[in-house]
Amino acid sequence: MIDLHGYGPRLLEGAGVTLQLALLSLLLAVVLGLITAVAKMSRSWIAHRTATLYTTVIRGVPDLVLMMLLFFGGQIGVNMITDWLYYQFDIDIFININEFVAGVVTIGLIFGAYMGETFRGAFMAVDNGQIEAGKAYGMSSSLVFRRIRFPQMMRHALPGLSNNWMVLLKTTALVSVIGLADMVRVASEASKATREPFLFMMVVALIYLLIASVSEWLFARLQKRYSIGYGEED
Repeated sequence: MIDLHGYGPRLLEGAGVTLQLALLSLLLAVVLGLITAVAKMSRSWIAHRTATLYTTVIRGVPDLVLMMLLFFGGQIGVNMITDWLYYQFDIDIFININEFVAGVVTIGLIFGAYMGETFRGAFMAVDNGQIEAGKAYGMSSSLVFRRIRFPQMMRHALPGLSNNWMVLLKTTALVSVIGLADMVRVASEASKATREPFLFMMVVALIYLLIASVSEWLFARLQKRYSIGYGEED
């Protein structure tokens, strides 16, 4: 194991935190993205407007500002609620917002908006004729979704999903500003202590590059899997 002036183990732990943060944020973003896409395609005026407002706000406010607002503003809001419970019902509780949870929620919310546009475009790209043909053959709506709509939607969505994941991965570096001990924060502390910022930031850059390279390989495999039968296997 590389020692790095004694910071090597902590840096590896920080890399694990970063990867967990990125994967959980991706999961939340995909769920929110699917909900947003369905809402935007919905005939419901309320659902469509709510989804549009969500994507407009998220895409118009810088990521760092959103993270600071949700973390510090969220803690203030929770404190106001617990104070009210204490004064009204004599219930004395204290809730501290965890930095990791705040990071996952913030990044998930941010990229849920981008995923929503990705999934909406992918759903719209699916040929309706094939869906109607599946129904004509007696397939149920759930079977049509699983066998026809979802595979073809994923084929169209994967390039955008891959790009969003790469940006999301780099966005995880922002959580260091709210105190989470990810690898960027560990590297920053080590740089100040040893006065060797280039060494530690280079290690962080290489770890991000390694994760990104593995991710590109995985997405290429998925793209090949969902492109079978369309003449796009390269």
